[in-house]
Amino acid sequence: MDSTVRRNRPKNKVVVIMGATGTGKSKLSSDLATRFPAEIINSDKIQIYSGLDITTNKIQMHERQGVPHHLLGDFDSFHAEITPSQFRSVAAAAISDISSRRKLPVLAGGSNSFIHALLVDRFDSESDPFNGSDSVSTELRYHCCFLWVDVSFAVLSDYLSKRVDEMLDSGMLEELAKFYDPVADESRPKTLVEKSDRSPRVRQAFPKVPSRRPRNNREGQDNTCHLPKKQIEKILRMRGGNLCGIKPVDHECVNKGSGPTSEDR
Repeated sequence: MDSTVRRNRPKNKVVVIMGATGTGKSKLSSDLATRFPAEIINSDKIQIYSGLDITTNKIQMHERQGVPHHLLGDFDSFHAEITPSQFRSVAAAAISDISSRRKLPVLAGGSNSFIHALLVDRFDSESDPFNGSDSVSTELRYHCCFLWVDVSFAVLSDYLSKRVDEMLDSGMLEELAKFYDPVADESRPKTLVEKSDRSPRVRQAFPKVPSRRPRNNREGQDNTCHLPKKQIEKILRMRGGNLCGIKPVDHECVNKGSGPTSEDR
């Protein structure tokens, strides 16, 4: 397509809800979509696969408030790993579909590599803007309203530690036992747990006997709290790359002072 035509074409509008895990992105996206004619597109690179609903903390059907969710559990866990480039394609198709029906696409999730790949006008799959000297693109192909749900790390860390216990009580280890075999043949297809950048921490927290609680719950809690730090670093990198539209929204304002809840993701 001629670049002049592409530049002059009206851009679709997208609300982008960002933030570390546990800050309330899913709840905020569902709340917004009940007040506006909107549909939600998941941008969590693990929740995009089916299964492990407890471990990946997917928003449950009754919590979705009747709002359509796209790319949430849509791919088989043994499917070839979805890359940022592939996500860019399937999520762009979802945005076009939602916009064509005069509804507002709301992008919600914590995988910032997916968010960056989707939103930038020119995406280079060979570069990594979050490592080394590669720069974060500042040209966007959509009109974006960024909502970065921010919460102090002390509050978030305390909540995530409690959430590990809640997930264990809800049957996370039994769920993991069906998907993860630490001694399986390396030639077999990998499950979504092993594809995840959380996989090494799963192996450390639950070694060899996934049907039992880890001897030291603190280890599992520390591993869970490691992810938000990486997510926040990537958001700051995008914000520092002149995506100045990324502005923090206080978590207490989003949740009306209630603090993190079971719906916070």
